[in-house]
Amino acid sequence: MSTKSFMASRGVQGGRRIARGRSALIVRAESAIPKNSILVVGGTGTLGRQVVRKALDEGYDVRCLVRPRMNPADFLREWGATVVQGDLTDIASIPATLVGVHTVIDCATARPEESTDKVDWEGKVALIQSAQAMGIQRYMFFSIYNCEKYPEVPLMNIKSCTEKFLQASGLNQTTFRLCGFHQAVIGNYAVPILEDKTVWGTTDETRTAYLDSQDVARMALAALRNDKTVGKTLTLSGPKAWSTREVIELCENLSDSDAKVTTVPTAVLKLTRAILKSASWARDAADRLAFAEVLASNETWSSNMEETYKMLDIDPASVQSLDDYLKEYFSRIMKKLKEVGASTDRTNFYV
Repeated sequence: MSTKSFMASRGVQGGRRIARGRSALIVRAESAIPKNSILVVGGTGTLGRQVVRKALDEGYDVRCLVRPRMNPADFLREWGATVVQGDLTDIASIPATLVGVHTVIDCATARPEESTDKVDWEGKVALIQSAQAMGIQRYMFFSIYNCEKYPEVPLMNIKSCTEKFLQASGLNQTTFRLCGFHQAVIGNYAVPILEDKTVWGTTDETRTAYLDSQDVARMALAALRNDKTVGKTLTLSGPKAWSTREVIELCENLSDSDAKVTTVPTAVLKLTRAILKSASWARDAADRLAFAEVLASNETWSSNMEETYKMLDIDPASVQSLDDYLKEYFSRIMKKLKEVGASTDRTNFYV
C-alpha cells in the first residue's frame, strides 16, 4: 500500500488533520515553558533509557511517559526522572503528559506482542496531533533506515508514513533513521553462543553498521542543542558495516568457542511468509518475517556520517565500534565465568 493510501485509509488527509477537541486544549506561550523540559516516550526501551540518562546528565528536566504496569519503572525515578502514566494505545491519556513540556523525544515502538498499527501508527498520530495542539517546540523521532523503500513491510511502511505525517505537522521536528544497535548483537549472537545455543543466520550478505545506543543518545542530545537540525532527517550508523557471518565469527573468537549456526536460505523466509500471509491468525508472524526479508536483501545498512558529525560537533573517534563493544562485553563475561569456575559452554548463563 502506498503512503498516501495508507494515511487516507486511516482518516488522515495529507498529515494535516489535528486531534478532535483541540480547542479544549490549552495552547501555551513559548516563554512559559523551560527549554530544558523534555518528555521521553519509550523511556524503558534499549534506546529510550539511554536518552533519559544522557539528558539527566546534561541537566535536562526529564519526564517519561510510561504505561501503567505491574512492575513500575522505578529505575527511571531513581535516576531522577519524573514518571507520568500514559499509553499510546489510550489516546485520551496523551495530552495531559505534554503539559509543561518543551521537547518530545519519541523513542517508542511496539513490542513483539503488540500491534504496530495501534502503537506505531495510531498512537504516534495522536501523539503528534497532541504536540501540535499543546504547542510543543521540538519533536524528535526515531525511524528506520531506508524505510520508504519497503512499503510491503508493515513496520517500515508505518515509519515512513509517520515521517511524512510529522513533516506535514508544522512542528520543529528532527528525524533520525537508525541502522542497528550493538545491544541487539548481544541478544541475537553473543548470549546464544555463550550458552551453547543455536544461532540463526541467513544466506545473505547484508551488512549493518551498528551503533551503541549510548552513542545514539549522545547524538540525539547534540541535535537537540543545534537549531540547524530542525527539519532534518539524519541517518545514524556506526563506523563499519558487518555481515552476520562476520559478527558470528567475531563472537566466536572473543568467547573462544564455536557457534551452533543454523542457516536459513532467504528463499525459505520468503516462502514461509507467503504461506503465513494467507492465514489471518498468522499475519503478525508474516509481518515480522517480512522484516527479516529486508535484512536478507544483500544491501548495506550504512551511511556516510562525515557531515552529521560536523553538524553535531562529535569526534568520530569517540564513537564506539562494534568490535570494541564486544571486546568489552566478552572481557567482563569471561572474567565472571572464571570467578565461578565455569566454562564458556555452560548453558543458561544469563547476564
